[in-house]
Amino acid sequence: MSKRDYYEVLGLDRSASKEEIKKAYRRLAKQYHPDFNKDDPDTEEKFKEIKEAYDVLGDPDKRAQYDRFGHQAGTGSGGFGDFGGAGFGTAGFGGIDEIFEQFFGGMGGMGTRRRSPGPEQGTHLRYDMEITLEEAFYGGEKVITIPRTEDCPDCNGKKTKSGLEGDSCQSCGGSGQQQYARSTPFGRFISMEVCRNCGGEGKIINDPCPTCNAQGRIVQERKIEIKIPPGVEDGSRLRVSGGGEAGLRGGPSGDLYVVFRIRPHKTFQRKGSELWLEETISISQATLGVEKEVPTLEGTTTLRIPEGTQHGDTFRLKGHGMPHLRGSGRGDLRVKVKVSVPKRLTAKQKELLEEFARLSGENVGLENKGFFDRMKDAFGSG
Repeated sequence: MSKRDYYEVLGLDRSASKEEIKKAYRRLAKQYHPDFNKDDPDTEEKFKEIKEAYDVLGDPDKRAQYDRFGHQAGTGSGGFGDFGGAGFGTAGFGGIDEIFEQFFGGMGGMGTRRRSPGPEQGTHLRYDMEITLEEAFYGGEKVITIPRTEDCPDCNGKKTKSGLEGDSCQSCGGSGQQQYARSTPFGRFISMEVCRNCGGEGKIINDPCPTCNAQGRIVQERKIEIKIPPGVEDGSRLRVSGGGEAGLRGGPSGDLYVVFRIRPHKTFQRKGSELWLEETISISQATLGVEKEVPTLEGTTTLRIPEGTQHGDTFRLKGHGMPHLRGSGRGDLRVKVKVSVPKRLTAKQKELLEEFARLSGENVGLENKGFFDRMKDAFGSG
């Protein structure tokens, strides 16, 4: 179904000003919003169309494209339709609070908004640490270098050259908040918002610190020692309290989260606290049994392979796996046996294997005679 012209949807002509577009949307949003028309399901589609039109015409860049190209100017197969449809609830419409947010500074439900200018915790940081399987087995310590935001060392985060607190903001009395009144079609609203003079800081900086340019924070590279717990697993996280970025307005620093990544090993495969490896043996070793030295992360140990072992059999070496990350003891080492079949045999080896097959009553070997030999067998030799 073709879309209606956005100017027609809002009841405007193409020369409408930005303020006229806003007033038209505000009026129609109140009239057709589903929150005010719960008994009329048809208003949902109407409101959706109104909001889509405002999303385009209310944005100067999108409006310019629409005026030039029409509905095909938007991105995606749906044209400018992709700009609309911000959701409320599960119905897919902008809630009434969103309308108040756009026009009345966030006073949804005729309430007030308060933003505390108090201390805030700094941002948490993440560091991916790649380690070997051996390092995960033994544990240990590593030093990492991370860039992070810290309080300026020259002003101690005060933002002033003197290192003292800035002057109290006269506009908000140092509270960081101001009371603003607005007259709207819905009535007169009083709201508490961040002070526009001091940006919510409550202080005015008259002698800015040159080191941090009155930001109170600078980026520093710090070396942090990380303890690797024995048995750590791939994807495990280690929290370093206070290792993140500095807080705001005297708030605590964030934390640093170290995520361990274990490189693949050329010999062992890890499955939880167990280690797995494959060991190749010959037919005779599988048949008669053998004792073999197999590797572990601490050296080698002896594995007894009994006679009659089959290809794919698995043996357990208790306590030769990874340390348990939570708790004591270690997992096991699992050895999977692969029986190797020789591709070439000497004449003697072949003779002995054929004798073994004969004694076992087995039919082995492939017919390898030439054409004339087969003819002789068929007709007898002359």
